[in-house]
Amino acid sequence: MSPERGAFTNPVLPGFHPDPSVCRVGEDYYLVCSSFEYFPGVPLFHSRDLVRWTQLGNVLDRPDQLRLPLDTPSSAGVYAPTLRHHDGRFWLVTTNVSGGGNLLVTATDPAGPWSDPVLLPDLPGIDPDLAWDDDGTCWCTVAGVSQVRIDPRTGQVLDAPRRIWSGAPGVKAPEAPHLYRIGEYWYLVIAEGGTERGHGVSIARGRTPSGPFEPCPTNPVLTHRGTDHPIQNTGHGDLVQGPDGSWWLVLLGVRPGGGTPGWHVLGRETFLAPVTWVDDWPVVGPLELAASVPWPVAPEPTAAYRDDFDLPALGPAWISLRDRRERHCTTAERAGWLTLRARGASLDDRDVVFTGRRQQHPSCRVSALVDATTGTGGLAVRLDEEHHYEIEASADEVRVVARVGSLKTAVASRAVAGGPVVLGVDVREEENLRDARTGPDTVSFGIGEPDGTFTTLATLDGRYLSTEVAGGFTGRVIGLYAGAGTVHFDWFAHERIDD
Repeated sequence: MSPERGAFTNPVLPGFHPDPSVCRVGEDYYLVCSSFEYFPGVPLFHSRDLVRWTQLGNVLDRPDQLRLPLDTPSSAGVYAPTLRHHDGRFWLVTTNVSGGGNLLVTATDPAGPWSDPVLLPDLPGIDPDLAWDDDGTCWCTVAGVSQVRIDPRTGQVLDAPRRIWSGAPGVKAPEAPHLYRIGEYWYLVIAEGGTERGHGVSIARGRTPSGPFEPCPTNPVLTHRGTDHPIQNTGHGDLVQGPDGSWWLVLLGVRPGGGTPGWHVLGRETFLAPVTWVDDWPVVGPLELAASVPWPVAPEPTAAYRDDFDLPALGPAWISLRDRRERHCTTAERAGWLTLRARGASLDDRDVVFTGRRQQHPSCRVSALVDATTGTGGLAVRLDEEHHYEIEASADEVRVVARVGSLKTAVASRAVAGGPVVLGVDVREEENLRDARTGPDTVSFGIGEPDGTFTTLATLDGRYLSTEVAGGFTGRVIGLYAGAGTVHFDWFAHERIDD
């Protein structure tokens, strides 16, 4: 590596950050991801180098922008957004499959506030994209791949949807379209093959934004299907050009672990790949876990994190199931504590109160000080409502509970004297492949002792909290919950483990 180049590590946004869309304004890059059943929706990040990202906030952060009914199933909610900058404003279009369909919001400052949604009720499909031509016409392209002209300020669809390209013949799920004017051509980038192991990125070009489009002769321009590459499910790409003229592709991928078929637990993550141009076609460079960029990159900040809940509101990285109403989730009721008040009776209920942070590292340790003298709750590792593990405190007992599909069981318990107790989760990536069924990691639960030591109560196989077992589009979220009554949390701490 030459001295002027900076090294970085993929993924650039680890953990459950799927369906990335990126745009550049001057020397600043902005990126958004899907959020599904979690509120607030559509996390938004800023970077100066495409490598180090800081979350500015969430685009859909008000109940009047994002309504997720309490019966919203996991992997529903907000699907793939597209972020663009045009005419001095930021524009974001996305789909709430659980209510309202396609919607569009705008902002002059990407940190917010974002506008109330403009609904597009006559726009069918998901994965909407926005592009403007020279005369100001706004083209909206959706999965399928079909296209319409719209008035983005009113949401009016100006003509009937028209199929413009369907990717490679016979390949399923042409989706995630993005349309760009680059040089003499309009380029249409899509994902195809499904967001599982067959995922890939393909591209076509035409002389006008509506085509006709000719496919790239080397399609797919990126896929890892049928390989043993450590990054799989590669697709859903979005192109961006740097101020230095270099081109890049942000895309989603997963890092399977363990034996066969390989289980990914962190969800679909955001990766970065270099792009060059040959004969007016993009060529995506190798997608590596360790790579370089032609500019300096400062060392990554520490992955340790602690929240003492001293601020009036939770930070932008905290996400809650379906809503976050003050009567159920607040830092104002008890100074320096987060208070969660349950709606229902158990974590299995869709009305459970849960708020957490995405698991971003294969090995990590999470702990919290929990006061459950007036309720039942604690720490949970959640993939969806039917696949989760938790360590749960009540006034006189701590127990470890596992839910896998229709089966739920308490796997360990211990009596406690009452009062606040330190609960912990220790996730360890599995490095020794014992046989084909070896899981990707282990998830241990325990309790802090008065002398500062930690006692493990149970260790569980992590593969049952994976997408390959549970299905869906999300990843693990580790956080705090109230299953009954009222539960208070004095602090929450996260530490990355590098063996």
